[in-house]
Amino acid sequence: MSAAHEHPGPRRTALVTGASAGLGQAFAERLARDLYDLVLVARNRERLEALAKRLREAHGHDVTVLAADLTRTEDLRRVEERIASERTLDLLVNNAGFGTLGRFAELDPDREEEEVRLNVIALLRLTRAALDGFVERGHGSVINVSSLAAFQPSPYNATYGATKSFVNSLTEALHEELRGSGVRVQALCPGFTRTEFQERAGVDASRIPSFAWMEPAPVVEASLAALRRGDVICIPGLGNRALAAFTRSVPRALTRRISELIARRGLV
Repeated sequence: MSAAHEHPGPRRTALVTGASAGLGQAFAERLARDLYDLVLVARNRERLEALAKRLREAHGHDVTVLAADLTRTEDLRRVEERIASERTLDLLVNNAGFGTLGRFAELDPDREEEEVRLNVIALLRLTRAALDGFVERGHGSVINVSSLAAFQPSPYNATYGATKSFVNSLTEALHEELRGSGVRVQALCPGFTRTEFQERAGVDASRIPSFAWMEPAPVVEASLAALRRGDVICIPGLGNRALAAFTRSVPRALTRRISELIARRGLV
């Protein structure tokens, strides 16, 4: 039986968005070892096919590729339909997302809207698509990949931080609504993780101290361990947990001012 999530029945399927790299790929690799069949979702079909081939050869499970741009309505609907129709689905990992960096007043509003579509709208709709089946079957889990940025305003990263605050709030509310149903939800809130995220967001990773980084695999392990315990918020790494506790213990005006100073002097 999987260390990630126990449930009755011989087959289990996990659908992972943003599966072509980073945390999504690390989730796919770990879940394949846990004997899940997989549906891998991302825009880059070539990367997905290469990952699927490797996982099939290594573990012998069913791995399906579903190339989709979740900011596009028609692609999002296709993934929703796959989730709703997959009777063996037991785990949804909403990992797809991106961030933008800079002064909000100077950023492309179309790109900011695209960020909200992926980080918020797609996550919301895919979660909703999964819940009917999960509640009916009395088991199933959703991992919504959030961020430490969810815990305080994020100057120069404003839209990203706001989307992750939404993710945490939604997930915590669903946790209470689903209490006693057998369905689990989690907001995974990593700090700096060595993926392609920083490069795509325009962050100079060399300015971030080495001790602040985590590798994707330990983040995934922490998430799945927290899922077993039923923790609704998972913050991997002792330093990240201490930082989150600090931001929640001091006045809001101070945390946003500190965030602005750090971002302006170190990241932009």
